[in-house]
Amino acid sequence: MRRFILGSIVAAVIGLLLAGAGYWAYWNFYSRFQPVTISRDAAEVQRLLDEASWVSDGSGGQPLYIVTYRDSASGRRYLRDEAPKLKAAGVETRFILFARPDAEGASRSTAAERATVAELWLSRDWPLYERWMATPSRSWTAAGLPQADGNLARSAVIEGGRRFDEQLSRMLRASGVKISYPLILWRDRDGFLKACGCADSRAWAFIRDDVGAPDRLGAPMDAATALDEDPAAPEGGAPAMPYPDLPTIPPVTAPPNGSPAAPPAQVQNPSPAPTRPASPSTRPPSRAAPAPSQQEDTTFY
Repeated sequence: MRRFILGSIVAAVIGLLLAGAGYWAYWNFYSRFQPVTISRDAAEVQRLLDEASWVSDGSGGQPLYIVTYRDSASGRRYLRDEAPKLKAAGVETRFILFARPDAEGASRSTAAERATVAELWLSRDWPLYERWMATPSRSWTAAGLPQADGNLARSAVIEGGRRFDEQLSRMLRASGVKISYPLILWRDRDGFLKACGCADSRAWAFIRDDVGAPDRLGAPMDAATALDEDPAAPEGGAPAMPYPDLPTIPPVTAPPNGSPAAPPAQVQNPSPAPTRPASPSTRPPSRAAPAPSQQEDTTFY
């Protein structure tokens, strides 16, 4: 009895450990990357997104908002890897940029970045955004743009962008969103507003599933295209060696009455076909029997 009790206790402890390990694995590798459905202040969150000065290529379609700052490495990866897939699904990506505030007396943005962010909020110039993203951060000088520093109106725009990020982050935290950048918001197929702090790329697949975007661009070669390619061509793409020219062999004409065909050497001078035997009605009469007088004498002596 004592051994049974001890065995039951050990089995229960092992079961609890296995259950705990399974739950931790589910949370660590799957659950914590799932997006959060906005359950509180959803209308206020949507109002903030509508009033923000986002930039877009104007392609139309279902909107998806991406809130980030210029030097976010994960934000640049998302723009490079995921934005084309979303566009292929008919999604309009709307980017909302802000300049991070100073932290402990250290500036976390440059004068060129602040000037560009202010210009994007005021003009919503998509070609300017594309040039900015295509240029390394250290090489971007915001040439030709008015400086935000020392300009009261443009400095107020920079502060407005920071307040937008603070207010949005506060409302999203109330719904359980862990804030990280890029901060992405969209509506699923049922119309519910969702949000994701998507610094980890393992969360991006959930967004693609919600909006119907492909996991990768391009499709494998179909059967019709595969048949058009030369299977004898080498991998490098060079054409295969042509076959040698062979002499043309004339077709063999089958003789009448199903007789065997003549060999190719005799086809050039074919012999005349044998005549068809006469029908039974036209055959010559058979040889008549000799007269009795002309028969051989069969008398034996």
